[in-house]
Amino acid sequence: MPEVDEVDVQLDMKDVDVKFARASGAGGQNVNKVETAVDLMHKPTGIRIFCQEERTQAANRERAFAILRARLFEAELQKQQEELRAKRMSQVGTGDRSEKIKTYNYKDSRCSDHRLKQNFDLNKQLDGEIEDNIQGMISLDQQERLKELADSMMVAA
Repeated sequence: MPEVDEVDVQLDMKDVDVKFARASGAGGQNVNKVETAVDLMHKPTGIRIFCQEERTQAANRERAFAILRARLFEAELQKQQEELRAKRMSQVGTGDRSEKIKTYNYKDSRCSDHRLKQNFDLNKQLDGEIEDNIQGMISLDQQERLKELADSMMVAA
C-alpha cells in the first residue's frame, strides 16, 4: 500500500468515528487492562481500520490514520483512473464494422461522413478541400460537450 503524506488526502475528523478497545493476543497484563487498540470508521466510504500492532494507543492511532489516508488515496486514484479509462473508451470505440466513420463511393462521386450524417463531393475531398468536414466535426464536438455539461448540471441540481 502506498505511503501517503497528510497533505495528499483531505481527511475531515468529523467523518471519522474513533473507538478504542483492548488489544488481543500476547502481551501479558498490559493487553487485558489498557485500551491500546484503535478502531477507525470512515463514515462516507465505510472503510474500517482496526490497529493493534503497536504498544501504545497514540502509536496505534497514528498508524491507523496513516493506513486510512493510504486507502482513501488509493480509492481516489482508482476513481480517477476509471474516469480516464471510460473517457478513452468513449473516444476509441470497439472497432466494429458498424462504427464506420466514412464511406467513399467512387461510382457516385460521394464521400459520406457517418458521424455528421452528411455527404460531401468526393473529388473535393480527394483534392484536400476538407474545411466543410472540419467545421462540421467542430460543431458536433461542441454540441456533445454542451450536452455533457447540461447533463452534469441536471445531476448536480
